Amino acid sequence: MTGASAGIGEATARRLAAEGFHVVLGARRLELLHVIAKEIDGTALELDVTDEASVTAFAERVPEARVLVNNAGGARGLSTVAGGDPGEWRWMWEANVLGTLLVTKAFLPKLIASGDGHIVSVTSIAAFEAYDNGSGYTSAKHAQSALHRTLRGELLGQPVRVTEIQPGMVETDFSANRFGGDTERAAKVYEGLTPLTADDVADVISFAVTRPSHVNLDTIVLKPRAQASATRAHRE
Repeated sequence: MTGASAGIGEATARRLAAEGFHVVLGARRLELLHVIAKEIDGTALELDVTDEASVTAFAERVPEARVLVNNAGGARGLSTVAGGDPGEWRWMWEANVLGTLLVTKAFLPKLIASGDGHIVSVTSIAAFEAYDNGSGYTSAKHAQSALHRTLRGELLGQPVRVTEIQPGMVETDFSANRFGGDTERAAKVYEGLTPLTADDVADVISFAVTRPSHVNLDTIVLKPRAQASATRAHRE
């Protein structure tokens, strides 16, 4: 489980542990991972998905794996294409796209060797929608989705399932991170409606990985009832 120190990653780690999995939690904030791992009887390992050496070291400490959840990623800023910050774009592409590539490559032999592997990638409705001022994030999520969907065909004949989770509005620290820690601005994203929670997404991931091994849930889109698209929602 990448990005396991908070939000969807933490919630999914807890849910999969409740389903009987031994969960290996990876993230940069190792102190948070240790707390979660102790509570769920898992294993906490430091991981920076944008650093190939970190990914290699992480994978070497996990002797076998049946399920990989690519959850690490995120957004930085909101700006027009004309005003785009190359540094923010670079971080989003490295975290969301290259991070998924590096971790998947590192674990694919172990997943195949398990005889019943499963790769879950958490993308976003931004993987199929574009919206004004969001091109850095939406382009990265489109690319991550394309990587994932390509893998689906390349693994035909192998004992590995591939599932993409595309959440809409989920209230985690995602928006606060996007806005550089501005929690007041982040809170406005969710005003007037009931967003999804990290537990809602974790529930869907758990459902996908506990289906019979011949059942592959290719793509799952989940949004709050009040949200129709990335730019259209009903607010009280």
